[in-house]
Amino acid sequence: MSAPSFEIRVCQNPECGLRYPLTEGNPFGERCPLCLGDTRVVLTRKLDTDQQETSTPLAVPRQAVLLDNIRSAWNVGSILRTADGFGFSHAYLCGITPTPEQAQVRKTALGAERFVTWSHHKDALKLVESLKVEGWKVWALEFAEGAVEIQKAEGGRQKLVLIVGNEVTGVDPGLLELADQIVYLPMRGQKRSFNVAVAFGAAAFAVSG
Repeated sequence: MSAPSFEIRVCQNPECGLRYPLTEGNPFGERCPLCLGDTRVVLTRKLDTDQQETSTPLAVPRQAVLLDNIRSAWNVGSILRTADGFGFSHAYLCGITPTPEQAQVRKTALGAERFVTWSHHKDALKLVESLKVEGWKVWALEFAEGAVEIQKAEGGRQKLVLIVGNEVTGVDPGLLELADQIVYLPMRGQKRSFNVAVAFGAAAFAVSG
């Protein structure tokens, strides 16, 4: 079997000139996806699949993420992929959060759901109560009263559960009360929040060091 590859193609229509990647089996074919004009190949490369996955497992559980009623399957898949990249061992999918059983989750997870174990729980509060009994520390990512900047948060990063909340309503207030710490990401612009998947990525980087 030949290694998978992709082409970089450029539209020959002088009024378009779109440059785009074309992978094997892409429905666009050789026609420009914008103007449907003729295109030409300017570059061909093999996909470096060897660097996309590693078979080295984590020795012990270190960190986990809890997704509290995330609505978007795309966000869930993105979070799973990021969780794998930063070495999170498990994802607790709570409430209405879609699971990798849905194709939309798998599409953005790009296989990460095979490496980050996951479980679904109807009630995140009951789950967190049991996790704390087992010795897990719980941090909630939310800009709320009493929150501290995540880089300045105290406590070990081992056996830590990081909670991210609903795209509109945020983390459940009941979970905020149970959390050992509420942490936030400092922002310099006018908006008061990040997309939940982006926020998790920044927070995961901060706690995984």
